[in-house]
Amino acid sequence: MTRDGHEPGTAEAAGAAQAAHPVETDRAPGAGLLALMAVMSRLRRECPWDAQQTHESLAPHLLEETYEAIDALEGGDPDAVREELGDVLLQVYFHAEVASERTDGTGYTVDDVADGIAAKLIRRHPHVFSDVSVSGADEVKLNWDEIKAAERRAKSGGPGSVLDGVPFGQPALALAAQLQRRAERAGAPADLAVFDGTPRALSADGEGGPGGLDGNGRAPSELGAELFALVARAREAGLDPELELRAAARAYRDRVVAWEEQARRS
Repeated sequence: MTRDGHEPGTAEAAGAAQAAHPVETDRAPGAGLLALMAVMSRLRRECPWDAQQTHESLAPHLLEETYEAIDALEGGDPDAVREELGDVLLQVYFHAEVASERTDGTGYTVDDVADGIAAKLIRRHPHVFSDVSVSGADEVKLNWDEIKAAERRAKSGGPGSVLDGVPFGQPALALAAQLQRRAERAGAPADLAVFDGTPRALSADGEGGPGGLDGNGRAPSELGAELFALVARAREAGLDPELELRAAARAYRDRVVAWEEQARRS
């Protein structure tokens, strides 16, 4: 039985075996994506479990599959990475299939999803698809940020904020790193990431910012301020704080397992 509760038939099992051990074929690029679209459409019609899913019920699976893909990447097993990327891709197709069924004018298909990201990539790579010249990767990132800022201005009708669109539902460590990255690209002073728990007055010209207070008038705790500063330190060292903490967590896990094994032997 598969992870989502389906009982694969002989043909599906054979397909799964072939996917696990791919062979060279003369299939056109993208043929597998079309096949997946047909499979997803049929499951939505004929499988009771698939038929009752919504965007909301699928949301935890999207997050879970993403974490499993990261786990596979960190494990360095190419077969595992391919399998987990397939699970992530399934979530994209599943959400698009659910959306395609809406009749209130808000629906879209997986083709619309693909068209949207393709258009975005073309728009944000004028050095590839237009006549813009760049000196290297750093200038590519600079152009990307400028184009993204222009898109935000067009969407909001005003200048907006460089922090617009940052998802606050993500893990706090990753959130802190993303906020700092965005702010740094906008030229925000580094000391804005330093909290002393004491509110600083906001001057008439906006200099200085609200200091140690959040939007609800609360100052971060000493521990929260230290954690936020550690994120800044990691970024200064060129490290991803989320990945560094995950590595430490893995090392701790190994220590605990070794301790358990030693305790059983004694």
